[in-house]
Amino acid sequence: MKQKGIIYEINQWRIRKISNRNFLVILAVLVGLVGGLAAAGLKGLTHHIAAFLQDDVQTKYKYYLYLFFPLIGILLTVLYVRRFIRKGKFEHGITPILYAISRKSSQIESHNIYSQIITSALTVGFGGSAGLEAPIAYSGSAIGSTIARFFGLSYREVTMLLACGAAAGIAGAFNSPVAGMVFAIEILLPEFSIPAFIPLLMAAATASVISRILYSEPLFYLVSDEWVLPALGFYIVLGCLVGAFSIYFSKVDGWVKGWFAKIKNPYHKVWVGGISLGILIFVFPALYGEGYITIQQLLLGKSNSLLANSIFSDYKHVGFMVVIYGAVTLFAKSFATLITLNSGGNGGTFGPSLVMGGLVGFVFAHGINLTGLTYLTEANFIVAGMAAALSGIMHAPLTAIFLIAEITGGYTLMVPLMIVAAISYFINRAVMKYSIYTKNLAKHGDWLSYEDKDKTVLRMMKLRYILETNFTVLAPDEKPMDRRSDIIHTKRNIFPVVDAAQKLLGVIYSERLFSILMGEEVTDKTMKELAQAPIDVVRMDANMYDVMRKMDREDIWILPVLDEHDRYMGFVSKSAIFNKYRALLMRQGTYLD
Repeated sequence: MKQKGIIYEINQWRIRKISNRNFLVILAVLVGLVGGLAAAGLKGLTHHIAAFLQDDVQTKYKYYLYLFFPLIGILLTVLYVRRFIRKGKFEHGITPILYAISRKSSQIESHNIYSQIITSALTVGFGGSAGLEAPIAYSGSAIGSTIARFFGLSYREVTMLLACGAAAGIAGAFNSPVAGMVFAIEILLPEFSIPAFIPLLMAAATASVISRILYSEPLFYLVSDEWVLPALGFYIVLGCLVGAFSIYFSKVDGWVKGWFAKIKNPYHKVWVGGISLGILIFVFPALYGEGYITIQQLLLGKSNSLLANSIFSDYKHVGFMVVIYGAVTLFAKSFATLITLNSGGNGGTFGPSLVMGGLVGFVFAHGINLTGLTYLTEANFIVAGMAAALSGIMHAPLTAIFLIAEITGGYTLMVPLMIVAAISYFINRAVMKYSIYTKNLAKHGDWLSYEDKDKTVLRMMKLRYILETNFTVLAPDEKPMDRRSDIIHTKRNIFPVVDAAQKLLGVIYSERLFSILMGEEVTDKTMKELAQAPIDVVRMDANMYDVMRKMDREDIWILPVLDEHDRYMGFVSKSAIFNKYRALLMRQGTYLD
């Protein structure tokens, strides 16, 4: 109680002394500071684990151990989650952040601040083929949400600081403040207003500075020439290829998730996933960890590095073998990533999207160069492929353009980046209405879509919050005169007839009961005999979009609600839905003012 009193006093003081807008900027800087520390800590911890396993472990059987390192990392991740996160729920990726915004008032459990860092460092550090960007975005979002709730801020302010945390995480992970801010706007806050820029800018810039101070190693070194006009057609073709690949990846994502969902025992998932991943890495060493080292080697023109440490190293100077092996590695990477994430490891598809896009760009440009018909700058096409993949898979073309330009220094390639990102996005969007992050949310009616706001807002409603229970319930063996007073004084025009087991036997409208009470209709029937079956019923787990469609189809304003055991719970009316709809619209419309 004393602690709550102190927090209350602090909040009262800051409300008197600091305007809400200025206080939000101060908190954004704080979120950026902590987010930058988290990003630097995650990168440092992961790379220390990887360096220890790769450099400090010395044994003649070292390379055989690579078969088991990913399994060990995933097992340690699962053990940590099951041992230390018992009360809360542990999830990974960007999707849970979007769900928190849509359905949980932007509240993210605080343990994600550190648990995302620990588990992703174990997964990726031991060779799991996933990225660190989604975990650090999740950790940053938890930082922003926790700080906002500590100060008792409103929903729109909690959402803003959550987005600031995600922006800080991305900015710190990539040392790319602009991309961090654009990511938050494009993915988390699709309906933003100009004032939203300031907190996001401050959070992303602060995180980038802190991360650069603590962990200054750049992600990529780009040795590139300016793009030339004759290559424009090839960039268009590359955008189409990556767009098609992004569709393939989204389809495979659903298939792999479904396959692992059939394995109920979490440790069985670990063994199946870990051993599968180990075999893939043994055949394709480039799949170990994030995969950025492979992309950097390709950017430097070392095309034979793909096969250098593999069982096919004897063919590393054979051009067409490099192209074939690169193409197979690309598809193996898609499975390795999804196996890592669905078998219990923690990471994201953000980083792997960059790697896969870079491989598409390399295979395409290197293959064209081998024909001798023309010469393409392979580094340029690797960079363009990275942007195209991120754009298509995430449905985030702006994030892709600015992120790749920042992390590679490839600002001279801005036009090709814009072209391939746009083409890949539109190709994927033509087939996949939702991104890899939002498809499952949309499937379950949990996605906060701004393209079809009416449907989205209705699906956000929980029936239990608009359920009306103040109806006069009639017993089946009663007669109208037995309940004369209750019937006359009620404000409702419909009466449910419910038996002792709470089963709904039917409904009676007030007109019929008043007709009997006024003597206009002479009858000695009981309530059960007078009751008529309702036109339709609603279940407690129904979403309001389906309820409204049902009401419109039957041209009715009110329907009875039953639970899963067919017990009467109350009624849901159009007027209650409309009132809740207006409240939710006001809430969404103002959270970025």
